[in-house]
Amino acid sequence: MINIFEVNETNKMITQENLDVRTITLGISLLECVDSDLEKVNQNIYRKITTVAKDLVSTGKYIEQEYGIPIVNKRISVTPVSLVGGNACKCPEDFVSIARTLDKAAHEVGVNFIGGYSALVSKGMTKSDEYLIRSIPQALAQTERVCSSVNVGSTKCGINMDAVRLMGEIIKETAELTKAKDSLGCAKLVVFCNAPDDNPFMAGAFHGVTEADAIINVGVSGPGVVKTALEQVRGESFEVLCETIKKTAFKVTRVGQLVAQEASKMLNIPFGIIDLSLAPTPAIGDSVADILGEIGLEHAGAPGTTAALALLNDQVKKGGVMASSYVGGLSGAFIPVSEDQGMIDAVQAGALTLEKLEAMTCVCSVGLDMIAVPGDTRDTTISGIIADEMAIGMVNQKTTAVRLIPVIGKGVGEIVEFGGLLGYAPIMPVNSFGCDAFVNRTGRIPAPIHSFKN
Repeated sequence: MINIFEVNETNKMITQENLDVRTITLGISLLECVDSDLEKVNQNIYRKITTVAKDLVSTGKYIEQEYGIPIVNKRISVTPVSLVGGNACKCPEDFVSIARTLDKAAHEVGVNFIGGYSALVSKGMTKSDEYLIRSIPQALAQTERVCSSVNVGSTKCGINMDAVRLMGEIIKETAELTKAKDSLGCAKLVVFCNAPDDNPFMAGAFHGVTEADAIINVGVSGPGVVKTALEQVRGESFEVLCETIKKTAFKVTRVGQLVAQEASKMLNIPFGIIDLSLAPTPAIGDSVADILGEIGLEHAGAPGTTAALALLNDQVKKGGVMASSYVGGLSGAFIPVSEDQGMIDAVQAGALTLEKLEAMTCVCSVGLDMIAVPGDTRDTTISGIIADEMAIGMVNQKTTAVRLIPVIGKGVGEIVEFGGLLGYAPIMPVNSFGCDAFVNRTGRIPAPIHSFKN
């Protein structure tokens, strides 16, 4: 049993080391909202969300006050909208109306983001999937809290290169339509390989069709806690280093488990999973890159970075799985550029490049995350970067993703401010050589041979 004494043990972590529960995410199935009439679909969606999630924010605030644990975000994920709206939506504009309904419902219940404006097209696209994908730029330009994701590949299915090519175009169009806000719409759009059904983190969260009608998923954080713990074992062996990370991850995860259990009990909604991801913020001392520095690197991106990140990820998972019976989601170290001050510093020092980031994604969760690139980057180049990252996920049987932000009107070295948890980012250079002939081929890249395990 988890008790208040365990929470008291982590009081220093909360007050001095930036420990928080990054999000409580309420997953809601919208399958019962399906109808052939678009107006009814929108009515059903709004009613379902505002009914099931009406107490989510107040419950989160109560737990914060009762236990003294900061819960940074309260969020909602829903069934992929391409499935929900497929029967009623006859064009991309119809799907945009659903995006506006999701945004309205998110405002009504007070959550900061709602995820699930999504399509799953790893093997092929239905007409409904294509309509939703083509609607994404308008949907993100016309809403404030809606997040979108598209899964274009998996280890079992291979990579849908038609969808990869289309997503390069969609990202550029989203950037153009939101250029007045430094192309902020792209910060709410993720392209996945092997997307999990139970991810509580935005912008990639959706409520998978394998999930219950409603579920509580919690994402914990704590890069600052891990860094502080490692400061006490400088110069020690790898064995001591690993043990320290594991013990710290255990304590952090227990806090998340407590929050998840309390929220589940108060809302009378089943507990789903704890996501163990180390999610950084722009705050000083809350950085995954700083952990890598504490392990022994001058900057993230220096030789040894990939090995250090692999070690960190593995030990976080080994410690976390002992603290909770249900671990899922992404569960690893996020390495976003704009949300991590240490990563920003590494880019500005010239230690960290897009290519090195890609290498790092081979051993950690998520992928190329919150990376600002020049606004004149070609859509085929973006598609090529997506294809590379999807291949890493497909071959390594892991989740990978791309969240690139081509900032219209800005170039390499300039700074773009996103605000809040999204932070700021230096615009990184992109390889200028073309891949048009590659991404313009039609069809899909087949699944790797090791995927055949039936």
